[in-house]
Amino acid sequence: MLKNNTSSLFSLPEGIHFINCATLGPFSKAVEQAGIDAIQQFSPSIHQIRPDDFFERAWVVRELFDQLINSQDKERIAIIPSVSYAMAVVARNLFRKPGLRAGQHILLLGDEFPSDVYAWSRVCKELSLTIVTVPMPDSEAVGQEWNARILEAINDDTALVVMPHVHWQYGIKFEIEKIAERARAVNALVAIDGTQSVSALDFDVQKVKPDMLVCAAYKWLMGPYGMGLAYFGEFFDGGIPLEESWMARQESNLFYKLTEYQENYRPKAYRYNVGEHSHFIQMPMLEVALREKLAWGCESIQAHCQSLWQQPVQKLASLGVRFEPEAERAHHLVGIRLPASTDVMKVQQALEARKVIVAARGQGIRVSPHLYNTAADMNALVEALTNVLT
Repeated sequence: MLKNNTSSLFSLPEGIHFINCATLGPFSKAVEQAGIDAIQQFSPSIHQIRPDDFFERAWVVRELFDQLINSQDKERIAIIPSVSYAMAVVARNLFRKPGLRAGQHILLLGDEFPSDVYAWSRVCKELSLTIVTVPMPDSEAVGQEWNARILEAINDDTALVVMPHVHWQYGIKFEIEKIAERARAVNALVAIDGTQSVSALDFDVQKVKPDMLVCAAYKWLMGPYGMGLAYFGEFFDGGIPLEESWMARQESNLFYKLTEYQENYRPKAYRYNVGEHSHFIQMPMLEVALREKLAWGCESIQAHCQSLWQQPVQKLASLGVRFEPEAERAHHLVGIRLPASTDVMKVQQALEARKVIVAARGQGIRVSPHLYNTAADMNALVEALTNVLT
């Protein structure tokens, strides 16, 4: 657990107030060094690479992610390239769901990230399903009402619930344990996008019991772009992968036997690994990133971010901006909802001109601090917004 001097672990540029981890997480110095070391060591040691080296480091990463989400079974973790890849696996296997019938629906949330939306149009046509979207309520306090509407919308006609843990634009927390329990009660599958929460906000597979959880590596895991990790529950055992990778088959580490073609896959989620998932340069970086997140702990990250927001929330509220009640939102990702007539892109550009880096999302500004941020960053945000909005 880290308590101070965390900014020294990163190589962020001086004078820039980067409060935008939800867009792209910076590498720590240790992650940077892991990548440099991997590059420098690759060619000189290429003659020493063994067949098992194509597999072993990826197993370490799976085990670390297993610890991070408390899945208690590293064989249920797959290396994937993107959120859309994991969602496509769910779509590919939906026809296998017991009790699935024409006319049922896939439940989505309004204002959701496109990777959690685009996967379902084709499968709905193929299986004669529909899409039901629960929109964000137009109210002062969104979280409580939105969660209630989601629970109400899950019924016997629900085949699949797709949702995030934390809303990617506004930081609203969803009651995923209650929602997943309700889905199980009606025999619906649950696919959760944890990209904007896992490692920064506690996620416990043993409590939530999702059928699938996916997390891109380049945001809060602070790992390489183009990589991600996914958990696949029992429903996917024996399922159909998106690609027929040679690495997914039994005895694939025995290179001298590769032409003795294997019918059987390796157990559980291994078949859902993306092809060529060894990633000799990127995998060491992701390993170090995961070790750091386990050492830092979600509680430390949330506590630090909460402390950063204490004074800014009061000051910014006086400018007419709106915040979700503290109990209904995460502290690491906060949506500042601006007055209705505000041009959010102009606000973002004005903040950027003052070296305050945040993101315009929807009808607000998304501010996403981490351990490397300080009170000075938040003071710069308040000062810049005050100048823009007054």
